[in-house]
Amino acid sequence: MSDQSFDIVVLGGGSAGYAVALRAVQLGKTVAIVEKDKLGGTCLHRGCVPTKAMLHSGEVADVVRESAEAGVDAELKGIDIERVKAFREGIVAKKYKGLQGLIKNKGITVVEGDGRLASPTTVQVGDHTLTGKSIVLATGSFSKSLPGLEISGNVITSEQALQLDWIPERVAVLGGGVIGVEFASVWRSFGAEVTIIEGLPHLVPNEEESVSKQLERAYKKRGIQFKLGARFSGVTQDDSGVHVSLETGETIDADLLLVAVGRGPSTAGLGYEEVGVQLDRGFVTVDETLQTSVPGVYAVGDIVPGLQLAHRGYQQGIFVAEQIAGLEPRMVEDVNIPKVTYCDPEVASVGYTEAKAKEQFGADAIESYEYSLGGNAKSEIVGTTGSVKAVRVKDGPVVGIHMIGRRVGELIGEAQLIVNWEAYPEDVAHLIHAHPTQHESIGETHLKLAGTPLHAI
Repeated sequence: MSDQSFDIVVLGGGSAGYAVALRAVQLGKTVAIVEKDKLGGTCLHRGCVPTKAMLHSGEVADVVRESAEAGVDAELKGIDIERVKAFREGIVAKKYKGLQGLIKNKGITVVEGDGRLASPTTVQVGDHTLTGKSIVLATGSFSKSLPGLEISGNVITSEQALQLDWIPERVAVLGGGVIGVEFASVWRSFGAEVTIIEGLPHLVPNEEESVSKQLERAYKKRGIQFKLGARFSGVTQDDSGVHVSLETGETIDADLLLVAVGRGPSTAGLGYEEVGVQLDRGFVTVDETLQTSVPGVYAVGDIVPGLQLAHRGYQQGIFVAEQIAGLEPRMVEDVNIPKVTYCDPEVASVGYTEAKAKEQFGADAIESYEYSLGGNAKSEIVGTTGSVKAVRVKDGPVVGIHMIGRRVGELIGEAQLIVNWEAYPEDVAHLIHAHPTQHESIGETHLKLAGTPLHAI
């Protein structure tokens, strides 16, 4: 391959990187993606997609266990982890093949290999130089650990957890955020005894506090144990598994320790700082246009401080492509990006929590209402409890919606429209929500806030 020139060279082919490329070619730009592994990145191959496939397998197992309640005689004979793996990998393979076809169809050049930023206009891949009028950094993230905690043996991260060819009987999970509670959920569905260790006062601590408490109650009912406000002090391994020590002196024995303490930016050793790109604790600092400290060099996705979500990466990729093309794109701020945690029960949210809304607008300016799914017929049918909570500015718009319950992730679309279009509860109250659906719970919540409750008390 000879040296080549493009309008845009993207370093990294994950969600954010390929979104740049796809939007840029729509705008008439020539684009190259440099990817050392596979197009689709962590989300497609080691994150979002495979974990949700496993969670679906777990959900199917739980449905079989609960089948008698619906009058169906079924028996769960066991979990065949090899077939679970085949199911998961089959889905990933189909999505990967589709993405490869899309990228090829759009005429985007893909260069395989380890890329490195060599100058404000060049990316070096082995002996080859790719020159771009603009460079976009999209090198993603990696599973973090704690200082002194080595990932080896039966101390694993989510990447190794996805590759297990056996089902543990006992698992300790270090971290009660999104990754931790999702893997705890799937392993419990597979029959494992699970203990979550979380240093903060609640599971999913970035969510609405009432939602966190409901998740904790649901996990207790499922038999998932958790230690809140618990500080990890160390772990040892032997032939019987792992022995996790807490600062309280308590020890948790398990077959595995999953380290789920977040993800760090993949920026080291890629030439960023040598070219003048400023970093802050490994993250790339950017301005409001996602341009780095080096003119013409942009950054998108998990390496940019903020939410590490694939759909945030899509948004940023599209934004940068349009920015480079001279358009005037708009971007949804992080607080109003929808979030879903795919445990059982699911957690979904968008906008400010009640506490954050009070900080932002003043305690006396905020009101909220939380509608129990116990009053929703569809939720009763699918066997879930939970709630929908809306937070509004008094006499003003809805600024946050927070939900918990089986399948509520599918409600986040309407919730994000309400928040991002700054709808008043009175606006939503006039809309019709089909019956019986879980969407009615959003309607009921806003009817109540509008002062015209139907089924709410």
